[in-house]
Amino acid sequence: MKLTFKQDAILNGINIVLKAVPSKTTMSILECIFIDASGSEIKLTANDMELGIETKVEGTIQERGKIALEAKLLSEIVRKLSSSGDSTVTIESDEKFTTTISCDNSIFHIQGRDGEEFAYLPYIERDHYICLSQFSLKEVIRQTIFSIAPNDSNKMMTGELFQVTGNQLKVVSLDGHRISIRNIELKDTYRDIKVIVPGKTLNEISKILGGDNEKEVLIFFSTNHILFEFDHTIVVSRLIEGDYFRIDQMLSSDYETKVSVNKKELLDCLDRATILVRENDKKPLIINIEDQEMELRMNSSFGSMNAQVPTHKTGSDIMIGFNPKFLIDALRIIDDEEVTIYMLNPKSPCFIRDEEGKYIYLILPVNFNAASV
Repeated sequence: MKLTFKQDAILNGINIVLKAVPSKTTMSILECIFIDASGSEIKLTANDMELGIETKVEGTIQERGKIALEAKLLSEIVRKLSSSGDSTVTIESDEKFTTTISCDNSIFHIQGRDGEEFAYLPYIERDHYICLSQFSLKEVIRQTIFSIAPNDSNKMMTGELFQVTGNQLKVVSLDGHRISIRNIELKDTYRDIKVIVPGKTLNEISKILGGDNEKEVLIFFSTNHILFEFDHTIVVSRLIEGDYFRIDQMLSSDYETKVSVNKKELLDCLDRATILVRENDKKPLIINIEDQEMELRMNSSFGSMNAQVPTHKTGSDIMIGFNPKFLIDALRIIDDEEVTIYMLNPKSPCFIRDEEGKYIYLILPVNFNAASV
């Protein structure tokens, strides 16, 4: 096999598939990037058996072939071959998979492996799919991924629900303390779909997506896998098996207090309050809403803070406590200048949602000792 590339092109391809190379594995072949130039195109693939990424790279095939090269080593070599970026990189291997990588005055010799040993990506039927813009997918991931659980004590919480009904896509994440819901209107009507996509997969896709509103992503579904196809890249992931939480039972339209507030003013106050909170500090932020004013109070071992934000309130006065981080996370990804918060009582979840139902953020309150406020 003998291939030539522009350095930027091969490096970009390596960086894309590197996201599917496992950090720890008992199968050493999975630590490799598979280069397939047996046909008319050059494809790079990495696969950790849960997530697989394949991307096409522009280059010239002088001799066809396949080879698997150790991913981190290949990445480091190509990255440091030249500082110009547009230099030509040549990758050449013999029948024993001894590989020469050269560029300008630099030549590396490394040992490759038979590409036939590599675990190919699973085949996914292309008849069950949806289509949306790269911008929409990147945004919906950004607006929900922060509220998945960081560990797998409950596997369902480490993924996100993708539910398609007609021309509507609902994406849901939760971690036991909060729920994030985004609803997107699709251009076409599709078959009903309900799957749980691992958060790791969505995180990696978000890093690869360009976010162009004019470019589309095709998402294909099978019983156990999901496939994302965009630009010259496909990402295949296993789905999380099981039935997702019954979200509709957790949502309520009941409220006793409805508050509209300037998002930036509230977010600025919350940011200031967190100056007094350390990583493991369980001190709640107390919000007291009376008349047309929201008072925010924070007391911790480092000091205290008190601030007021003007609001437009309908309904009852209320005093309620929250983990300020959960409020900040939700507010930061809402694009509206003004947000509306619905509360029932100090022990029931609060909802931040818009009139059109494009987003809903549910946040559980925390208990506090009223005497110490």
